[in-house]
Amino acid sequence: MITGSGSPEASGKAAYLRSGVDLEAGHRAVDLIRELAGRTSRPEVVGGIGGFAGLVKLGDGRLLVASADGVGTKLEIARLARQVHTVGIDCVAMCANDVICTGAEPLFFLDYLAVGRLIPEEVAAIVAGVAEGCRRAGCALLGGETAEHAGTLEPGRFDLAGFCVGIVDEATLLGPEKVARGDVLLGLPSSGLHSNGFSLVRRVMLESGRALDQVVPELGRTLGAELLEPTAIYVRPVLELAQAGLAHTAAHITGGGWTENVPRALGPGLGARIDRQAWTPQPIFAVIAQAAGIDPGDLFGVLNMGIGMVVAVARDAADQALDVCRAAGIQATVVGEVTKEPGIRFGAS
Repeated sequence: MITGSGSPEASGKAAYLRSGVDLEAGHRAVDLIRELAGRTSRPEVVGGIGGFAGLVKLGDGRLLVASADGVGTKLEIARLARQVHTVGIDCVAMCANDVICTGAEPLFFLDYLAVGRLIPEEVAAIVAGVAEGCRRAGCALLGGETAEHAGTLEPGRFDLAGFCVGIVDEATLLGPEKVARGDVLLGLPSSGLHSNGFSLVRRVMLESGRALDQVVPELGRTLGAELLEPTAIYVRPVLELAQAGLAHTAAHITGGGWTENVPRALGPGLGARIDRQAWTPQPIFAVIAQAAGIDPGDLFGVLNMGIGMVVAVARDAADQALDVCRAAGIQATVVGEVTKEPGIRFGAS
């Protein structure tokens, strides 16, 4: 089944659009930004806008890698639940996971926090989550900025974004140019929704009358606890795969789901065949699909569907790569393979 304008996955994007998020408009914005950024380039810059992270040559065969991201409207869930201590982990994860897609080791992180009213204890709780995320990613919290936007943000509302910088040797740099037809795709499990798709989640779950403190039998816990589960950080397993020479490329499954992110990690003319029966998504994805009135498979163009990172490795190195992931505390699964046909196809092996 090929994704595209006539595919079932498109209904997931349509549901996202009804929630107020226009993925196509986002693509157009990136195209416009790419042209603007290109006018500012320096000789040290490698590649351009559109990858998971930006790269700059340092010399001596090393590159700096940088990424910026935010937590998005998951912050509104945290505000409503009055539980803001974990969204900082999400902020670090969204950036560090992009940096590690190049095989770079995250070095440091900076955060930007804007609040409607500055309450020191709440700011400290949010930044405590950032510090915990940095600990999990193995990077330093180098600094940041806290701004009080009185009169613009209502008291209690806030926004959180961050910036991560890492370093990588050219010899271990991951990228689409290393991918070959027949490579195996490993799926590293997500911890749940992570930090994408929450405009859709809020519309179909909260606006339908579900309460955050309501226990959802399918989930085995409250809706709020499920939605605020922190984003998994994949630095250790992907870094070890890269340094062992096993990983070819990696895709962080974030906004746009599988259909947007896996192709970003593949070379020109290559695609992927994904076996949807290779893993079982967490129950939250079926709960959301039911609330949205669509098939769970339609959400592969919006959500991570239980896999937060996809790594391509040579077929004869798959077992070794799985062992490396297992030693790093991740139970990875073979979820597909690289094909010579562009696009992403979903089916069963």
